[in-house]
Amino acid sequence: MIQTALSAIEKDLSLFYDHESYIDYCLELAQDKLFSYKTISSIKKHEADINIYENIDFLEEPRNISILDENCLTNSDYVRAYKCILEGRLFSEHAAAGEATRLGLGAKYLINIARELPVEKIAEIMIRERGSRVFLDEVLKKAGCHPEKLLPLSLGTRHMLQFSFDIYKLAKTYGYNPKEVLLRQKMLVVLNEATIDKIIMEFMINNFFGFKRENVLFMAQKAYRGINPVNGRFIYDKNAPKRLHNHGQMVIQQTMDDQIFRVDMKGRKAYLASWEFGEILKEMDDKISYNIEDLGYLTGSIDYESLAFALKKGEDGCRMIMEVVNNDQENPQKGGMTAFDSLLGKNVMIEAFQLKGLKNHEIKYLNKNFNHYPEPYESWSILKEYGLNMPLSVKNGYIYFQPVQGDINFFVSTEFFRRKVLKPIKAWKSPATTPLAIKNMRMQDRQKGFKEYAEFFLGTRLFYPVVFSV
Repeated sequence: MIQTALSAIEKDLSLFYDHESYIDYCLELAQDKLFSYKTISSIKKHEADINIYENIDFLEEPRNISILDENCLTNSDYVRAYKCILEGRLFSEHAAAGEATRLGLGAKYLINIARELPVEKIAEIMIRERGSRVFLDEVLKKAGCHPEKLLPLSLGTRHMLQFSFDIYKLAKTYGYNPKEVLLRQKMLVVLNEATIDKIIMEFMINNFFGFKRENVLFMAQKAYRGINPVNGRFIYDKNAPKRLHNHGQMVIQQTMDDQIFRVDMKGRKAYLASWEFGEILKEMDDKISYNIEDLGYLTGSIDYESLAFALKKGEDGCRMIMEVVNNDQENPQKGGMTAFDSLLGKNVMIEAFQLKGLKNHEIKYLNKNFNHYPEPYESWSILKEYGLNMPLSVKNGYIYFQPVQGDINFFVSTEFFRRKVLKPIKAWKSPATTPLAIKNMRMQDRQKGFKEYAEFFLGTRLFYPVVFSV
């Protein structure tokens, strides 16, 4: 009876309680924001103006960015970070729903470079992107080895193995039972609708990489059809192709009922009510949002320094911690730009498509690929009630909304920090960064004990994978 009452209260506070309400909201926004545009082509033409950050004329260089170095953390800060993991109070979110569209290889989680991307193919896709010749020696020099020299692991398997491996090593270092520590971890793995069943099967075959089955939650990020203006009204066009609504929709979806689920021993799904997921978050000291394309993760999935910093700032009331990094000027990328909004009187993180055509190389400071959320129930509750800003994009002749997870920084107290030595962001987003991905995977493979750890879960399948269908 108490649970039923809780569920009703939570639903009353929800901006979106299911996908239909989210679609209705998108249609209302389209009608409100785009009523003066009569055609898709005119919306596409003015897309930068439609999405423009409302205080764009008041943006300045970021101010008072905290410096994370050896002087701002104590031994007790680090001990608290270690215990957060060892005692199972860190919730990890693994965003792996994206498609490798520019690589033409399907779901990012399933990409296996060693088996799918010989150096000739890498050069070919780099040529298509660059529009000029790419020599094989150039690829190999940047990659450091031939792709087939890598362990034949998919990107997703690498991601989950590294997280498990690092927690195992931490437990061993501090005298904890590694198996028990792994079983305490709680996480959410976000996949896409097309491949989620296949990937869940991999989790089951791989014994959940040492994590407890009941503590590994899954969610299929919903893809939506496009919106189209018809006779002055905007409709959800069921003939339009389906597309993901960016990573902001992913966190919005987590506030809805019956989206997050566990699987039983036979792979059957048991869905959670929204309040049930909220109860899990209440037990957590921090939540980390990982992106599967982050290459630095492959040799160190747990950044103890930033975790210690996040927990410390959480005590001061901060509910979001965002790291500022340099954009890589050799391969500049789009993403969240850090700036000081003089009208709001604070630093903010703004997505590139809200900056009215600012070129990638003009973005000096980017948000790193993952954020911390101390006391994560609080930011989740605010998101549940208010949602996010909803910029849009015209793709293939249809409108798709593009909410951004980083916009949570506008709703909760947010701390921005940078390292003493600023390093460029390393992410596998395009053909141009594929050699860098190989280099980082090679470094992962060479970690002491990593190959043996992978063999423990995959056995002979590390070299002779099981072929199965769903």
